[in-house]
Amino acid sequence: MEELVTEFLRQVSLERGLATNTRLAYARDLRRHTEFLRQRQIVSATAVQPHHLAEFLVRERERGLNARSMARALAALRQFYGFLRREKWITTDPTQTLDGPRLWRTVPATLEYAEVKALLAAPRTDTRQGLRDRALLELMYACGLRVSEVANLTLQSVNAEAGFVRVRGKGNKERLVPIGRTALAWVERYRQQARPALSTRPELFLSRRGRPLTRQAIWAMIRRYARAAGITKHLSPHTLRHSFATHLLQNGGDLRVIQEMLGHASITTTQIYTHADRQRLKQTHRQFHPRARATA
Repeated sequence: MEELVTEFLRQVSLERGLATNTRLAYARDLRRHTEFLRQRQIVSATAVQPHHLAEFLVRERERGLNARSMARALAALRQFYGFLRREKWITTDPTQTLDGPRLWRTVPATLEYAEVKALLAAPRTDTRQGLRDRALLELMYACGLRVSEVANLTLQSVNAEAGFVRVRGKGNKERLVPIGRTALAWVERYRQQARPALSTRPELFLSRRGRPLTRQAIWAMIRRYARAAGITKHLSPHTLRHSFATHLLQNGGDLRVIQEMLGHASITTTQIYTHADRQRLKQTHRQFHPRARATA
């Protein structure tokens, strides 16, 4: 994919005379996109589907890109895949079904609650590593944490008595998130039974060698347990976080409260989950209403 991006940038620079700043911006957008695909083990342009593009743009939006930068990223994708289609590197342009500015309000696929339960139950908790992994998964789902946030938690971050986790999120902003009794019980079991043998470091979740877990290690672990749980759908880096928010909303959670727990600066970002809930309502209507599928 990197070679195709390089060739695209060379051709548009020669043929269209793009301004230097535009070309550099396209290069940044497309290389972030390539890295996004690589993390999902997608190495061929022919394997890219529209939902991959949607998930990438959602992540870019969550990273803090404004509307103008989002429009530019979408333009870069459209021109890149259009170029690949014209040059016959791909037979179908995955950007053709994208519908413009509403795209980055699309929520990546979430897990059903039964899938979450299977994922959480996948680690073997009779080992120190399995106990650590169960506590980490429970905490991510219970609190809707970003992978970077859970990687940066310390032993002091979890207040068992108050039932809150102190999280440092984007922009170094701090927030308090309720943890829930089930997740707290697993975290406390890990802290008492497994954590003391690893290290005296302040970080909460450590590797077998007593080093802080990296974001890459955490997501590799989640994908491994997803396979063990029989989950075949694609997992994005925010799957548990999106599932946390969607399940709260589906069960009557207040959008403003969900915004605060997620650490979103704007309610607009949180409103992407109302789209997911509307899709669930439409699906339920089609499935159960006697006239939903009537043709006459």
